[in-house]
Amino acid sequence: MVKDTLGSHQLPDDFAARIGRIVRARERVIEARFDPAAMPAMLTELTVSDEAQQRAVPVQVVQRRPDGLVRAVATAPTEGLTPGMSVLSSGHPVRTPVSRDGFGRLVEVLAGRRPSAADEPPRLLETGIKVIDVMCPLVAGGTVAMAGEYAAGTMVQVEELVRRLSPGVDRLSIFALVPGPVVMSLEESWQKEGFSDGTVGAVESFFFLREEGPWSDEQLAALTGVDTVIRLSTVQSRTHRIYPPVDPLTSRSRLLDERRLEPEHLEVAGGVRRALALLADGAEGAADRARDAGDERLRARARKLRLFFAQPYFSAEPYTNLPGVTVPLAVALRDCRAILDGAGDDLPEEAFAFTGTLEDVRRKAGSTRA
Repeated sequence: MVKDTLGSHQLPDDFAARIGRIVRARERVIEARFDPAAMPAMLTELTVSDEAQQRAVPVQVVQRRPDGLVRAVATAPTEGLTPGMSVLSSGHPVRTPVSRDGFGRLVEVLAGRRPSAADEPPRLLETGIKVIDVMCPLVAGGTVAMAGEYAAGTMVQVEELVRRLSPGVDRLSIFALVPGPVVMSLEESWQKEGFSDGTVGAVESFFFLREEGPWSDEQLAALTGVDTVIRLSTVQSRTHRIYPPVDPLTSRSRLLDERRLEPEHLEVAGGVRRALALLADGAEGAADRARDAGDERLRARARKLRLFFAQPYFSAEPYTNLPGVTVPLAVALRDCRAILDGAGDDLPEEAFAFTGTLEDVRRKAGSTRA
């Protein structure tokens, strides 16, 4: 079976270091322990050797933990897998994405039971990131799926949430759906960039190979089992030069869907959504009607709101030379409402990008004019 798995009659020199043992198995999730000095990389393909049934079960590393422990998920049934079974690291990245159909159950197994309506009402977990807190807020103790397109900065977004939230007391489980081309380069850059690959304080991170191609709204909605879906879009980053490139119109949060937020928050988020919809691809007809009705000012405000969500990140400071910025939710809501109401009509659009508060925008505009 080892020869079949390796595809060769000659064992590699590092064969012994690539063998681990199952310490726990449940449904399609296993935990295996390897030599801490030779742990398989994140999103590496492993093979469980089930000698009793003469089969090899493929699994993929989704989390690395201390002391050589990895968590891996299977793309095939795992009945019969028990502690003590051998696990062999292939040394190459995974090739098979986890299906959206099975994603929700994996979230439940890895993150634990999601609070129900009978439990204490869900609370917003404040990040200090304007676009997330206003438009797709996280749930304290909950889960979030990071659905990033290729080159949309999925890893940077995960790192930023870990940096901001890990010192807190409210648990959060992040499920990052990583595009295939990113996976190919991650094994080399993971250590170089210092990406987190497991549990850091209150934040747990899991990484999955995502299915290729653009995801429709229906496919994003099918990502069940999570409280929040954050879609990272290359249209935001490449076309509009907005970082973080969160698409507020296709991201979602059950706090908004179930209207479990303060009335002011619901009102502001709804107003921002309606404004940004005027700028969405395929909304040319709506844009023409807005101009015909003399409402071009609404589109100008929408463009400023879109830029206002571009915010400096702590994890990106080495690349942007801009210090990271935290904006309290109350301030973000206040400023978004003010922009909707025309408080920034006198300011140039470019002043809204990569700032914190509306006061920062005014200072930036003033320094530019000077």
